[in-house]
Amino acid sequence: ASSAQCCVSPLSLTAATSSDEEDDSDSSTKPIRSEKKKNPASLFQTGGDPPKEKKSKKKVPPKGAESEEETPETLQKNSNKKGKAKKSKKKEERPPSPVIEVDNLEEFVLQPAPQGVTVKCRVTRDKKGMDRGLYPTYYLHLDNDKKVFLLAGRKRKKSKTSNYLISIDPTDLSRGGENFIGKLRSNLMGTRFTVFDNGANPDRANADWSNVRQELSAVVYETNVLGFKGPRKMTVIIPGMNADCERVPIRPRNDNDGLLMRWQNRNMDNVIELHNKAPVWNDETQSYVLNFHGRVTHASVKNFQIVHSSDPDYIVMQFGRVADDAFTMDYNYPLCAVQAFAIALSSFDGKLACE
Repeated sequence: ASSAQCCVSPLSLTAATSSDEEDDSDSSTKPIRSEKKKNPASLFQTGGDPPKEKKSKKKVPPKGAESEEETPETLQKNSNKKGKAKKSKKKEERPPSPVIEVDNLEEFVLQPAPQGVTVKCRVTRDKKGMDRGLYPTYYLHLDNDKKVFLLAGRKRKKSKTSNYLISIDPTDLSRGGENFIGKLRSNLMGTRFTVFDNGANPDRANADWSNVRQELSAVVYETNVLGFKGPRKMTVIIPGMNADCERVPIRPRNDNDGLLMRWQNRNMDNVIELHNKAPVWNDETQSYVLNFHGRVTHASVKNFQIVHSSDPDYIVMQFGRVADDAFTMDYNYPLCAVQAFAIALSSFDGKLACE
């Protein structure tokens, strides 16, 4: 019975009807609205000098949503190239108007989204097959004409805690395969998750530690007074960015030195804390609502937007349901596809999932 009640007051959303005039309605909780917002990139910088004037800086809109006009055409423009040029030029020579390059999939999925561009994706859940009901496979594609495949993820069997493998090959979800690109691992309670890249376990470190896996993100779910009913509270912890807008590598040497431990001990050097945007109760619909600007159409406890508390208008990532087994997932700088996909996967996990 409890899970049924979950559906009664999920995060509903103003998405289907939302128009631009309504934009401000749900951000009234925090009237942080200076006329000229700082470049959002500065929110995520932790190491080194302040960001140098970058060509891309002009492109960065004050709000994530405002770059939406450019995105569909930039995504299409690029995806036509797929298959022609195998090796893309080195990323330093990025053209001034950001184009989504997926020539080298492994590089792309670990690279932060270009500043000023929302990378729009779609997550599909496949429950077919013998035990897929228990261990569905999740696929991530660019949400454009070509539906370019990016990542696949599936929970491992026989794991003490929830453990999802993430691969750049939809047919190869093995730990030993060369397509393994990262993993998501939970604690025993299923309330805290850590995202790793495909580096080595600290036990197999080489002398300079350069081969050891990096922690890309951590997610903490808080139970509220209603248990897991009602809106969830999520904290997302990511490595900060350096002056060149590259991720600061976080390679814990042992279990006492990961993103979660640093966050817990408030040792926030090179670490950024993000939260889900609090939904607002709507008396008319008798539900909690968030404005997804038309990108989400179904009410679900899984729908969320991730923001930095210093600029709640800049949506770092949003995720929400559009059909029974289909979800949209959009992310902005500084997240990469692996980080965003893993954060989305954490929301499906058994202890949290009540649909």
